[in-house]
Amino acid sequence: MAPERLYLFDTTLRDGAQTNGVDFTLGDKLTIAKMLDDLGIDYVEGGYPGANPTDTQLFAEDRNLGATFTAFGMTRRPGRSTSNDPGLAALLEAKADAICFVAKSWDYHVRVALETTPEENLASIRDSVAAAVAKGREVLLDCEHFFDGYKANPQFALACAKAAYDQGARWVVLCDTNGGALPHEVETIVGEVVKVIPGDHVGIHAHNDTEQAVANSLAAVRAGARQIQGTLNGLGERCGNANLVSIIPTLKLKPEFADRFETGVSDAQLKSLAHASHTLDEMLNRAPNRHAPYVGESAFATKAGIHASAIMKDPATYEHVSPDRVGNRRRLLVSDQAGRSNVLAELERIGLKVDKDDARITRLLEVLKEREAIGYAYEAADASFELLARRVLGKVPNYFDVEKFDVNVEQRDNAVGQRVTVSLAVVKVKVDGETLISAAEGNGPVNALDLALRKDLGKYQSYINGLELTDYRVRILNGGTEAVTRVLIESQDESGERWTTVGVSPNIIDASFQALMDSIIYKLVRSGAPA
Repeated sequence: MAPERLYLFDTTLRDGAQTNGVDFTLGDKLTIAKMLDDLGIDYVEGGYPGANPTDTQLFAEDRNLGATFTAFGMTRRPGRSTSNDPGLAALLEAKADAICFVAKSWDYHVRVALETTPEENLASIRDSVAAAVAKGREVLLDCEHFFDGYKANPQFALACAKAAYDQGARWVVLCDTNGGALPHEVETIVGEVVKVIPGDHVGIHAHNDTEQAVANSLAAVRAGARQIQGTLNGLGERCGNANLVSIIPTLKLKPEFADRFETGVSDAQLKSLAHASHTLDEMLNRAPNRHAPYVGESAFATKAGIHASAIMKDPATYEHVSPDRVGNRRRLLVSDQAGRSNVLAELERIGLKVDKDDARITRLLEVLKEREAIGYAYEAADASFELLARRVLGKVPNYFDVEKFDVNVEQRDNAVGQRVTVSLAVVKVKVDGETLISAAEGNGPVNALDLALRKDLGKYQSYINGLELTDYRVRILNGGTEAVTRVLIESQDESGERWTTVGVSPNIIDASFQALMDSIIYKLVRSGAPA
């Protein structure tokens, strides 16, 4: 039997934009829309034309997407006609392939929020859908608060959904707007809806206020819904929306769904999922969630030695799917809890072939445990571990020497009389016998040191031009005046590759310098820079 088609609807640019701290520019929206299209998403909801200048401009021009680009807005207001509602007019005039109306489907909201009658609410749905269909638009109706409304008054909630379907809506979308429904409730209620409206016209829009938006979406599919709405990385107001980054691989890789359904996401596109997730985080200037299912840095990370030993024999022993299928990779963490299996596996991954009985492995384990005992954390710093391993194995060139550095912090009045704090760093390095001195100002001592260190490395400068610091984390390991500080620095190069380095010292500048040095040297090693 041929698989049924499931449709994916992304609302990152509309519902996701309601996330606290998220503010997309027009350029952001265009970039994300293209990324979603490349991923194979069927519908991309761009926003609310007429509600703000960005969305109005977005829908004023064509975007050349394969996905169905969708405008969002309300049904006609109570007491107005479809020809006398500015909001509805803006929707009908927008350059969009589809229109997604939102309407109340809970009689409580109709009375309290809209202050109108159930009959007028139903008429508003019918009139708005009919007007959009007449304009040649594909139409969706988001039945707001549907599950709460159904539990309170199933006849009215169903009447709202049926009114849209009867007027030609392609999709009637059942919304768990407050995010409080549970999977068994969603499955039962959707099962009742598809007795009235064919399931291939029913969608699910779940919020994550009980951490079950993904489960609720899958429950709706099991009950007969054939469209899933969600956002990249679960963006959305309050606790977020259903996370498509978790839903898509589940649909593609879990037999219960993969054997019955197909989506617009190909196997090749699925491999770009982790990249898409991390790209969005980068655009939002936030670190990716390392514990995110499927795409997080820790999603396929193993710390216990006994687990690593089993994974080396057969990854399926501790992995529910293969990480490369979603664009991720396996990580066998190296720490003072790890055994030879973890170390050997990690050495193999980074391309260091060492016999399992090589005495240097024992020495590497000893050094590793000694350094972690004083505060180093190599399970969180893959690049520093690689350099440590290469040094124990004698395989790190001496590219350059830092003869000295100096960091000063000064508070003064600037040219316009404002009191400012300025950091200045000076670094003296020797490359091939040539002494190079660089200075830089930064918004803090570590930033200034980073800029000065990377300002001029002679013949190695071209290898690090694309290097940038993307995250900086500090942890105080013990209290008192002699507190030891651990610094973790995440870096990225021009190809998008990320790595983390670590430094430990009672002096935060010294700890930061260690991590910065490791980052630069790691980049040189990975780039094959000549010694």
